[in-house]
Amino acid sequence: MVNTDNSKLVMRLKQEVQGDILFDDFSRGRYSTDASIYQLMPVGIVIPASEDDVQIALQIAVEEGVPLLPRGSGTSQNGQAIGEALLIDSTKYLNQVIEFDKAARTICVQPGIVLDQLNQYLKPHGLFYPVDVSTANRATLGGMTGNNSCGARSIRYGNMVHNVSSVEALLADGTHAHFKSVNGPPEDNLAYQRLVQKMLELGQREASEIRSRFPKLLRRVGGYNIDELIKEEPNMGRLLVGS
Repeated sequence: MVNTDNSKLVMRLKQEVQGDILFDDFSRGRYSTDASIYQLMPVGIVIPASEDDVQIALQIAVEEGVPLLPRGSGTSQNGQAIGEALLIDSTKYLNQVIEFDKAARTICVQPGIVLDQLNQYLKPHGLFYPVDVSTANRATLGGMTGNNSCGARSIRYGNMVHNVSSVEALLADGTHAHFKSVNGPPEDNLAYQRLVQKMLELGQREASEIRSRFPKLLRRVGGYNIDELIKEEPNMGRLLVGS
């Protein structure tokens, strides 16, 4: 049964989003748990059929004052995939390989692709994605990025933050942005350019504080990797990994 307080939210989502909209008690109950010990009932679930759906759902959530939470397969043990929010589940539709460059050994994927599926795609080319989490048959690349996942090979190959070159994401106002190395081709996006400039100025101003106090750990999942801001070649995509 739909909460009457969310009736406008449900109506707008069903009218404007092409993907699946789930607000029934059974679906919300299924999405209230993950691999952790916690349980939090979500407001509802959007299963976007396209990137446009994600942007529309974000805009509606902002206008209706509802928090938004992206979710992968829910394999993390610390409750990152649950919350009293509108969940965005990308596993059903947004799970494809977008672009692959064998020579450069780079691949662009949607957030819902599962690690084992990615490695199955790469295997005929003699390649693999080295962040080998134990839940590889379920964990999505989007969730792994948000969680800065690692694995048994992390000492040799690094964590997600060492294996992500860029992230395409939406800002809070729904603006699309391509977070990447600041030394790459400039983005034709004024909002993104202003954001990057502010972040670089912040890094320059607080460089000594970041060097002295930011934890020097191999894996961090407690927020933005602000130490990226003081590197020779800051990467805004890696700033987001683990956040």
